[in-house]
Amino acid sequence: MTSSIQPALDGTVPETIDNFETWVAQVRPAFEQAAATGREFASWHIKVDAELPDPPNPKSQWGALMHRFSEEGLVEAVSFTTTRDGSGVRTWRGTRTARAQQRRAA
Repeated sequence: MTSSIQPALDGTVPETIDNFETWVAQVRPAFEQAAATGREFASWHIKVDAELPDPPNPKSQWGALMHRFSEEGLVEAVSFTTTRDGSGVRTWRGTRTARAQQRRAA
């Protein structure tokens, strides 16, 4: 059984990516930019703002992505917020190291 992808309101069909590592490489720059600001964010904020594609398995891999970034020292857990449907999600902020690296690269 295959699932069909629903087009967006503008009629476009979201890009699908079959490989998690390829997807991580594609979305990483948006999260590095967010981390460099030092502002608190939820992963879905970055997804929407940067118009990022979903991973191959959205129900588990958004969390896996943020866990990876946390282990790498890019982001740190800050708090929780709610989504439009009332689900609780973790919020993140770039670590001091991530912000300092961005300043040095600039």
